[in-house]
Amino acid sequence: MSPAIPILLALGLGLIGWLAARSRAWAFKRAQTERLHSLPSYHGWFVAICAALPALLFAIFWTATAPGLILTRVAASPAAASLPPFRIQRDAILSEASAVANGSMTAAFHPESAALVDPFRQAIGQFGTIGIVVTLLLGLACGGFAYLRLRPGFTARTQVERATMVALLLASLMAIFTTFGIVASLAFETFRFFSMVSPADFLFGTHWAPDPMATPTADSGANYGAVPLFWGTVMIGVVIAMLVAIPLGLMSAIFLTQYASARVRRWMKPLLEILAGVPTVVYGYFAALTVAPAVRDAAQAVGIATASSESAMAAGIVMGIMIIPFVSSMADDSIAAVPQAMRDGSLAMGATTSETIRRVLIPAALPGIVAGIMLAVSRAIGETMIVVMAAGATARLTANPFESMTTVTFQIVAMLTGEGSFDHPATLSAFALGMVLFIVTLTLNFIALRLVKRFREAYD
Repeated sequence: MSPAIPILLALGLGLIGWLAARSRAWAFKRAQTERLHSLPSYHGWFVAICAALPALLFAIFWTATAPGLILTRVAASPAAASLPPFRIQRDAILSEASAVANGSMTAAFHPESAALVDPFRQAIGQFGTIGIVVTLLLGLACGGFAYLRLRPGFTARTQVERATMVALLLASLMAIFTTFGIVASLAFETFRFFSMVSPADFLFGTHWAPDPMATPTADSGANYGAVPLFWGTVMIGVVIAMLVAIPLGLMSAIFLTQYASARVRRWMKPLLEILAGVPTVVYGYFAALTVAPAVRDAAQAVGIATASSESAMAAGIVMGIMIIPFVSSMADDSIAAVPQAMRDGSLAMGATTSETIRRVLIPAALPGIVAGIMLAVSRAIGETMIVVMAAGATARLTANPFESMTTVTFQIVAMLTGEGSFDHPATLSAFALGMVLFIVTLTLNFIALRLVKRFREAYD
């Protein structure tokens, strides 16, 4: 039985309740014995919410818990007595029998699975019936109670608006709860990591060589110095990327707001913002196949023999191109928000257009421009795919941008996608790196929002 049936049944009960309650409200209105407090549609929504919401919550809960109950029932049946004690083999046989019983597999490969297909089918049928019956009874009971409350003077609109406000509040709290969950998970695993590795070794060490297969020792902290990762992140995502993004983004914003005609702006601005919608994997291919070889050949042509085909320069250039829309859009909006009277006054005093831009518009729009740069930096330091495909995996502390480097995000991916145990410091180091990245990004976003708020207060 499909797990979607109880959910569809709950929605169907809500539709029936909406139709029945709306019809009853229209009957009240036609009788004209008392003026309706709320429109018939509000009566319908009140009964629909009362009928569908409890049934839907139970259907979702049952859909999530029923597979575990079915597995427990089958594992306790006499047919499961011959299962091997080894957990992996036992789970594989049970999963195979469940797949055959559900119809997702036509035949089982393990001989022991065939004996468990019928118990699985019986358990699926029993628990599926329980879910449907309870969902139906719960929806009918709650919907019937709400239906009996309907009167001409019933405040259905108030009840529906309260329910809507609660739903909006829960939706707004989801982002807050998600943030708290992310911080809590990162903090817990980070504390576990720092119980094995000294924070001083991690934050100030210069040697990064974790081995997920090695047995942790008292001297393991010497291999978890993250300074090369921080340096690579700053070199690629802040220095090189910003040297590309800030001039190009700012100059494009100045051209579009001050020099371009309305027709040119109408075409160029959407084309520029298309860069923000290109998948990062496409940027990664572009960096690895086009930019990186060109950067290597150009560096070798000027005498830099150590230039590599995987370099911080190639990754930083492409990353800067990727974040141009962030800088350009914020600068465009900030310059456009400067009062026209300031520009007209500067021109009226004899200043040229370029002098007006340099001495009036840019200083006035500087908070918004800096906020856009901060958001672009936070986007750049969190980028992974371009670094994976163009910058390499070597944790190197060097000032030569034509050599291979790596970043915090690359090492997070490398540590969490291996076969290491989650009790090993190599795996837990990914959470410590994630906590550092989270704190840095949060700080940059906070600074950017404060600057934007200050900018808006000045000209709103």
